[in-house]
Amino acid sequence: MQLGALLPLGDIGGDPQVVSEYALAAENIGYDFIEAPDHVLGVNAASRPGWDRNDNDDLFHDPFVLFGYLAGCTTDLGFSTGVLILPQRQTALVAKQAACLDVLCGGRFRLGIGVGWNEVEFVGLNENFHNRGRRSEEQVQIMQKLWAEPHVSVKGRYHTIEDAGINPRPTSGRVPVWYGGHHERTLERVAKWGDGWMPNAYPPDQSALDVFAKLRSLTEAAGRDPAQIGIEVWVAMGEGEEADWAREARFWKAAGASHLCLTTTFNRRHHKRIAGDTMSDHLAALHRYHSAVAGEL
Repeated sequence: MQLGALLPLGDIGGDPQVVSEYALAAENIGYDFIEAPDHVLGVNAASRPGWDRNDNDDLFHDPFVLFGYLAGCTTDLGFSTGVLILPQRQTALVAKQAACLDVLCGGRFRLGIGVGWNEVEFVGLNENFHNRGRRSEEQVQIMQKLWAEPHVSVKGRYHTIEDAGINPRPTSGRVPVWYGGHHERTLERVAKWGDGWMPNAYPPDQSALDVFAKLRSLTEAAGRDPAQIGIEVWVAMGEGEEADWAREARFWKAAGASHLCLTTTFNRRHHKRIAGDTMSDHLAALHRYHSAVAGEL
């Protein structure tokens, strides 16, 4: 398994020396990748009584800009979006941005995508919130064509491209597309078009084993090899000790996970954040967790 960490921008901030220090520390400790979430717009929570999710006080760097910067600061560290909200963006533009990043970082990038939940962002970006899932299916297929072929002609339900292409294209002819989300349709999309799935809702128990088996079955039905589909699960260390984290890592490896992503700030479902919120707290957590699970990867 590969081991990564979710960049804790909400705690440590987003100044260039801060994000580069974190990325370099993760690389030096032995992490394989870092991951960053995505939001373009944050609401003014004061005008929305009861709002309890991301608002404009929460910091989110544009992932392509962030990883383009960090690609020049690091050598081997991989990068992943966790996740980019694809249907609130123009398809050909995302394909171009992902291809450029892939070239500039030497193929170290995975494009994690989701359909989003915040209608305010879609309104502000002039995109349709209500067809976002269906539209994302066509988006992925078009991006994969743009990465693979120098010229593309498409007349789809939501897109038209008239014999045009992007340059540069990824050296390998593809950017890995990983899906986030837990809806049944998400599993179907992974099975048909995805390179991997990024669930964070399942604890290390039978519920995870059951849904992984369902994904394998859907992948086989789509005529693809389940062994070629990666699975990234989020892990946390706000509870438990080293032996517990190592036991959990063993479970995920036996279950077929290919990637673990440590989140030190996520505090939902069964995940608990760490107590501290400074850079030193987060770097100490990276060291401690890596030491606990390195032998299980």
